[in-house]
Parts: sequence; structure tokens; C-alpha cells
Amino acid sequence: QVQVVESGGGSVQPGASLRLSCSASGNIFSIYYMGWYHQIPGGQREEVATITSRGTPNVIASKKGRFTISKDDGRPTIYLQMNSLKPEDTGVYYCRLEEVGPHPGDYWGQGTQVTVSS
Repeated sequence: QVQVVESGGGSVQPGASLRLSCSASGNIFSIYYMGWYHQIPGGQREEVATITSRGTPNVIASKKGRFTISKDDGRPTIYLQMNSLKPEDTGVYYCRLEEVGPHPGDYWGQGTQVTVSS
């Protein structure tokens, strides 16, 4: 069984920074994507950034320049560095691991709350 666990959320003022962490454990196929998704109450879960198992990152256009995704070499552990936070960044951030293979699994963490408010 694969487990995905996030950490690092919190309450900050506009302009501050936060770093989210996510680690996956269990029987994970060698090729996968991991990513961060943002959800506000009543809204859909939306992709923020993804990274391949080889470390190739992608951040959505609206977050480029403020958000950076990174990954530990050889491990299913990723980070989301969020700088110059804005109130609209508030929400729950979920980590996801999608396997690529003959029997791909799709696993989500429990989410971590980020609140940006003055």
C-alpha cells in the first residue's frame, strides 16, 4: 500500500513564504509523476505543479516566478516552495503520486492547509 503525507502548511501574511513537503512510501513503481494541487472550499482541485520521477518540473503559468517544485534525487519526496504569497493562494494543498506502468496507481495525501491573510 502506498501512503502519501504532506506537511508544511500554516497561516502567514501576504508576501511571506512557505515550503510544503510531501513524502510517499510503500511499493511504488519506478516511473511516476508527483504533484501539488490546490483546492478552495466549494471549488475543484486544481493542478499547481508537477514533477517527474526523473526530476523534470512543471509549474502552471500563473504561479511561475513565485512557486517552485523540487524533488529529492532517487526518492519520492517533493517540495513546493511558495514565495510572495497572496490571499488567493489560500486553500488546501494536496500531494498526488501517479504511477506510470502496467497497473498504475493514483494516490493522494490528506492535504495541508495554507492560509494567507493580513
